[in-house]
Amino acid sequence: MKITLTQKSNLSKIDFNNLGFGAGLADHVFICEYKNGSWGEGRIEPYAQLNQGLGLHALHYGQAVFEGQKAYRQENGSIAIFRPKKNHKRLNISAKRMLIPEVPKEIFMEGLIELIRTDSEWVPRGKNESLYLRPFLFSSSEFVAARPSEEYTFAIVTSPVGELYSKPVKVKIEQSFTRATSGGVGYAKAAGNYGGSFLATHNAMKEGFNQVIWTDHIDHEFIEEAGTMNIAFVMDDKLVTPVLSDRILAGITRESIITLAKDWGIDVEERRIKVNEILQGINNGNLKEAFGMGTAAVVSQIESIGYENKIYSIGAPENGIAVKMKKALSSIRYGKSEDTHGWMYKI
Repeated sequence: MKITLTQKSNLSKIDFNNLGFGAGLADHVFICEYKNGSWGEGRIEPYAQLNQGLGLHALHYGQAVFEGQKAYRQENGSIAIFRPKKNHKRLNISAKRMLIPEVPKEIFMEGLIELIRTDSEWVPRGKNESLYLRPFLFSSSEFVAARPSEEYTFAIVTSPVGELYSKPVKVKIEQSFTRATSGGVGYAKAAGNYGGSFLATHNAMKEGFNQVIWTDHIDHEFIEEAGTMNIAFVMDDKLVTPVLSDRILAGITRESIITLAKDWGIDVEERRIKVNEILQGINNGNLKEAFGMGTAAVVSQIESIGYENKIYSIGAPENGIAVKMKKALSSIRYGKSEDTHGWMYKI
């Protein structure tokens, strides 16, 4: 792998005492190109502008998918990635759906590891901080004919980040817009899924909410996701989360939380969940907690839900399952407790 180092680092421009989310990109990127039916050799080089012109296929037809994952500074100063092979597998599931050539595991893993080694000083050392990793694939031919691209680019950029949501959030149940439909690309991390959600989220934020709860595309009767996160509820001492479908992303944080819950002897139900069931659960006291779960947010407590111009308060218990899950995952990720499931990949 060819590695070209930057002549001028931007590390000094990052305020590690006040990290936001995804704003400051690290010095280097990993790039590998698909041409003439095969992937070439990957390379690491300084972050720079793209060389493609305005005929870039991805800009016109949206053949683009991505992943989100994190690297963590361990207690002993080393670095480890959380479940990277799962991200590789899911990236290729998304790629297959969007008719993009799959990325070989050795390219994904070697690129990821060498990029983190190259920019190791960008991995934060603060509490609840990490290096966010963004592997992505996009169609890179230059033509405007409505057909699949002939060339593709796999790249990785990184960014030091803090918490996405440091406080419990307020969410609104969406009744007009739809995130995904059956037979569509909802289960893939396709770029357009996220761009298509911005308007509904923007409208909800104008009303004082942090995010929306997405519902099914038919009658908006069943709960599916929460913004860019999977969602879970604690009802009658059970952890209940929407069952996966081709409309719901198979979250790696979601899977990890379900595993920990079962380890702890908590009953887990993956099933369809009606909006009315949640509202009734809040009213009669059976619903104890609600939280989102994802790479960026990790575990984000939901303190209230808006529906039909009414606010339903849930509360965010400090000793509930959500907080315990967040602490448990954090302890594993930062190397403070035993990694019994082998989730951390050491650099």
